[in-house]
Amino acid sequence: KGCGIDLVEISRIKSAWERFGRRFLERVFTPSEQAYCLARKRPEESLAARFAAKEAVAKALGLGLGRFSWQEIEIVRSKNGRPKVRLTGAAQAQAEVLGVGQILISLSHTHEYAVAQAVAQ
Repeated sequence: KGCGIDLVEISRIKSAWERFGRRFLERVFTPSEQAYCLARKRPEESLAARFAAKEAVAKALGLGLGRFSWQEIEIVRSKNGRPKVRLTGAAQAQAEVLGVGQILISLSHTHEYAVAQAVAQ
């Protein structure tokens, strides 16, 4: 039904976090995403990967900025540790309109960049 990819500079996410603090985290990430990322050794890498994932999912669903809340696309971990997409609100409504039953997501990062690819099926 759609695919999306996004590449983010980790330093950009770290700068936004340092500049806006909690306000940035609460605007973009759900409480469970924040808890997971902030418990990591380098939280900025996990935050950037999830930011890229949200962008990739939005692209796969054909959603432009402003048509969904960042928190309506949540990246959770399945029991085996794989990243999984959970949709709510306008993002879920768009998935239903498109007939999307699931969204596959892949995340990766280096010390400088985070990337995510989403495939809506």
